[in-house]
Amino acid sequence: MDFTIGCTLPYRVKSPTSFVFNIEAVRHPGQVITAETLTLTPDAAVERWTMPESGNRYLRIDAAPGPFTLDYRAEVTLSPVLEAPEAVTEIPAKALPLSVLPHLWPSRYCQSDKLNRLAQRTFGAETPGYARVNAVCNWIHDNVDYVGGISDEMTSAFDTATQRAGVCRDFAHLAIALCRALGIPTRYVSAYAHRLEPPDFHAVIEAYLDGPSGFGWYLFDPTRKAAPDGLVRIGIGRDAAEVAFSSPFGDIVYDKPVVWIEPKRGTVGAVTTQAVRAEL
Repeated sequence: MDFTIGCTLPYRVKSPTSFVFNIEAVRHPGQVITAETLTLTPDAAVERWTMPESGNRYLRIDAAPGPFTLDYRAEVTLSPVLEAPEAVTEIPAKALPLSVLPHLWPSRYCQSDKLNRLAQRTFGAETPGYARVNAVCNWIHDNVDYVGGISDEMTSAFDTATQRAGVCRDFAHLAIALCRALGIPTRYVSAYAHRLEPPDFHAVIEAYLDGPSGFGWYLFDPTRKAAPDGLVRIGIGRDAAEVAFSSPFGDIVYDKPVVWIEPKRGTVGAVTTQAVRAEL
């Protein structure tokens, strides 16, 4: 499946500001970038760094006072690996690679230790594996209202479990916390999401499970608003604190961002009932 993606991020910079951006699509075998441009207005030097574990691509840019706009565009080919959900199982703690353990522990926005009782009582009897993670996502979709403006950058999974309302970021944090409480390593993913309306940066999750191809990360969208096999991944982390699309260090005013993902002619991401395996 081929997609064009991009974003335009306008700012009014009031004092010299260093920005760190995480808006470029990650590179991996199942997500190939065939063309890519980055335009800054006014032009500025760009310092780049790619995180070894996740492949997250960070940009650091120093902007002078005045209007500043970042425009990113890319063409991406997705080749998702689809597997039968019933063939995807959980991994005992003794068999987990040590490198995934940070995604099993509580983090700033995903207090799995505070939600252990809810997780065990609600999902303890579910079939272990893909089915249990899917049950967590179904429960969140059915019991948490998708309401814009009701949460903020300080809202945690525990808050969302109590308030039962939020946006994609909150749905993802709650799903991550509940899965970790069940002993399933789970991480936060920011993405360009096909079929999301209105278009915006989207938050989904990946759970570390054992499938026909061995251990790996599987994609889930607790909001059920996007096609799992139409997600162009940007950033991966323990929670949203590690994958903010923009982190300004200075006095700025945000103007309305524009985000898009469009299928190229003849290709459309489909809502699938199969397990979607990430290739990173």
